[in-house]
Amino acid sequence: MCPFFANQHPDSYAFETRSIRLNGQSTSIRLEKMFWRILEQIAREQDMSVPRFISTLHGEVLNLWGEVANFTSHLRCICIVALENGPNAALDRRRVA
Repeated sequence: MCPFFANQHPDSYAFETRSIRLNGQSTSIRLEKMFWRILEQIAREQDMSVPRFISTLHGEVLNLWGEVANFTSHLRCICIVALENGPNAALDRRRVA
């Protein structure tokens, strides 16, 4: 089991910083490259660019919960949820309800 995880190439968990606009403010988000790849996939499936997806998500989170203390952690958790349930799982649940 450990060789599977230990053999992960260091590039996959190297940090990458991207500049993005959230609510008209320019900011930087620093995530591991693997999370950026997952966000790219989610955004593609939502017919959005990554910056637009993140900006839209940020706005929705603000409307639901107010300011998020650690938005980058929120993005990482979204990636995990997408891997566990698929990025359209929430949409599928809304259709059923």
